[in-house]
Amino acid sequence: MNAPRTPLRDGLRNRLRSRLLVAVLPILLLAGGATHAQTLRWASQGDPMTMDPHAQNEGLTNSLNQQVYERLVDRDRQLEIVPGLATSWQQVSPLVWRFKLRPGVKFHDGAAFSADDVVFSVKRAQEPTSQFATYANALGEPVKLDELTVEFRLKTVNPVFLQHLDLIVIMNKAWCEANRVTRPQDYKNKEETFAATRANGTGPYVLTSRAPGIKTTYRRNANWWNRHEGNVQEIVYTPVANDATRLAALISGELDFVHDPAPRDITRLRSVPGVKVIDGPENRVIFIGMDQARDKLLHGKVAGDRNPFKDLRVRRALYQAIDIQTLKTKLMNGLSAPTGGMTPSPLAAFNDPALESRLPLDLAAARKSMADAGYADGFEVTLDCPNNRYVNDEEICLALAAMWAQIKVKVKVNAMPRTLYFPRLEKLDTSLYMLGWGGAVTDAETTLTPVMRNRGEKGVGLYNYGDSRNDKFDALAAQSSLEADPKKREQLIRAALTEWKEQIHTIPLHRQVIPWAARSNVDVVHRADNYVVMQWINVAAR
Repeated sequence: MNAPRTPLRDGLRNRLRSRLLVAVLPILLLAGGATHAQTLRWASQGDPMTMDPHAQNEGLTNSLNQQVYERLVDRDRQLEIVPGLATSWQQVSPLVWRFKLRPGVKFHDGAAFSADDVVFSVKRAQEPTSQFATYANALGEPVKLDELTVEFRLKTVNPVFLQHLDLIVIMNKAWCEANRVTRPQDYKNKEETFAATRANGTGPYVLTSRAPGIKTTYRRNANWWNRHEGNVQEIVYTPVANDATRLAALISGELDFVHDPAPRDITRLRSVPGVKVIDGPENRVIFIGMDQARDKLLHGKVAGDRNPFKDLRVRRALYQAIDIQTLKTKLMNGLSAPTGGMTPSPLAAFNDPALESRLPLDLAAARKSMADAGYADGFEVTLDCPNNRYVNDEEICLALAAMWAQIKVKVKVNAMPRTLYFPRLEKLDTSLYMLGWGGAVTDAETTLTPVMRNRGEKGVGLYNYGDSRNDKFDALAAQSSLEADPKKREQLIRAALTEWKEQIHTIPLHRQVIPWAARSNVDVVHRADNYVVMQWINVAAR
């Protein structure tokens, strides 16, 4: 049943009527039309990229895949690490961790979970086609001791071992072998595999259908080893790209939950009967990266056929031309926390004001820097940007283009869906780009090594899409990855972040504040990693 009519709701209906008629009918068809108290109809602007849980490390993709797949350790509501498929663990020595596995666990196809699956999954995640290779390699060599005991033998100390372990989901070895998916899907090269559209985990929900770009459905796993705290029996996920369409469908009652309402709609949504807004900060920093490796600009036009981003003065000029407060107030409607830091959480930078401070808006200084670098007349460049991944991603890129025009940098915004965007970045086919980085981990390690270090082997610098190279920073970051003493490690991390900040290898913008929106009969738990944990959700009868 739809929510009661009110003047505000009628006004919304009138303004959105044409879009509602066009867009809500497909949603009705996709969701099956009927309303079921224990079915959660969920939408956001994008779609998961793949069902292969090791192929793509992307927020929405991970959130949906972790309805199906589990890890040895899990996260509670406060993001503290708790037992998952492992019941207990101990650090036997500085280089050895031992885990006791949970007995009686079954995969969705009925196969028994064992140490063989753990060893296989970690090694699978270490493969070159895995976007989790950095973390999986940091776990060392997994060794089966018996059917329910696994040891991890490291070559070097890993001060955040459990944080890395929490990122690696467990797959069934026999299922992967039978379906020829023993290594992760090569997503960037458009490989199609059995695991890209099918799944077999141990988790609370079973994947029942997958139609990329259209609909993904799940049913509750009645044989799950753990206890469902919520009552959701079925999940129907539908990507709905248009902000107004998602809003209209939520207000009309055709959707139960929207993962990413537009910031401009939040104030209005708070007063709509039958709808509620659930606010929360996200551990995610949004920043701009620049190609600092090539001698010539790949996508742009520059006098002298040079690459201006190799010059610190140009990078500083772009930074000082950004009016971050206008982005916050006018575009993000206050739902952002501007920062000069590069870590998803300020905790990773020890809440240090020096590491968190931004360069001030100063157009005069920016123009001088451009002139000093030999670019007084500016240059042309393409800014690659997703249009369905981060809050207001394309809009932010368009706003930056307008700001940089003031220092004669002519920017062409090339916005595209995440399914096209991330493979492009993986191939380093970019000169200027937007990226967000975050998740459950608040330690600096999972930003320093994959995102900021010099590109190398085993996933080091895998997400350094600007291909910047700073040997001083790299040495400090590498040392911090191996330092067991907390005080010494803190000093190394501080020094590394300071060096990166001074060289402006990336331009930080803000940390996202994520509002969720739901029907009033839906109770959800908002976590700082922006993951939707379905087994905690309750949908009351309307």
